[in-house]
Amino acid sequence: MNLPALAGAILFWLIAWALNEWLVRQHFTNRTLGNAARFAVPLLFGVTILVLWEGIVRGFGVPSVLLPAPSMIWARLVNSVPTLAADFRQTFLKSVLTGYALGCGLGFLVAILIDRSPFLQKGLLPLGNFVSALPVIGVAPIMVMWFGFDWQSKVAVVVIMTFFPMLVNTVSGLAAASHMERDLMRTYAASWWQTLVKLRLPAAWPFIFNALKINSTLALIGAIVAEFFGTPIVGMGFRISTEVGRMNVDMVWAEIAVAAVAGSAFYGMVALVERAVTFWHPSIRIGRG
Repeated sequence: MNLPALAGAILFWLIAWALNEWLVRQHFTNRTLGNAARFAVPLLFGVTILVLWEGIVRGFGVPSVLLPAPSMIWARLVNSVPTLAADFRQTFLKSVLTGYALGCGLGFLVAILIDRSPFLQKGLLPLGNFVSALPVIGVAPIMVMWFGFDWQSKVAVVVIMTFFPMLVNTVSGLAAASHMERDLMRTYAASWWQTLVKLRLPAAWPFIFNALKINSTLALIGAIVAEFFGTPIVGMGFRISTEVGRMNVDMVWAEIAVAAVAGSAFYGMVALVERAVTFWHPSIRIGRG
């Protein structure tokens, strides 16, 4: 047992915890300092977890095949940049982004059609809830058989996973406008399309962005899982399944780290767009305040 490493990690954790407690209790009059403090708290918390992880692994001598130290994962990241970049392009840039755009776009368009058709609303929505409950681990091999081993089958899986959350949320959002607001539009002799564009879509934006944020993580999960069932010799899911078999757990964690950063950045971009589009919504105004 390496007691100095373990003790140093615990000491760093205690100091960082105390600093975070101090930061969250401060009320900065300067807005820049306030924003810096809000950014520093999660950053310091994340660094603390990594230091504690490193100390526990080194202190107790945990085998790397069970849990590699963060320093070991970082070394693998630095030394495997070309491989990780190729996997990122295959999984994220091809499968995730393409499937995300198609799934969300189709879900939005079908929601508009359902809003115009009571028959589709009563017939398609229950079917959509049923299909959305299908496990991706069961759908993925079927899509691989239908569309082949390349990225197209992964796009099909992502479309299935992202289509119905967008459909259900958009339909709910379009119904969010109150009857009084709709009656006001009718008194202005507004057409269905004018009411949709000027009233119902703005009211539905929070629901739509909620689906976009959910789908930003679902798309990445679906693409990675789909790659377990057949893919060219590149991709995050392929690399994870292959390196687990070779007991190269540090490479598995490196792929997980890349996927986590990419997914978080994607979610953050969608959240920033949401703040710009729905700046008028009470949740955004309260968050800024």
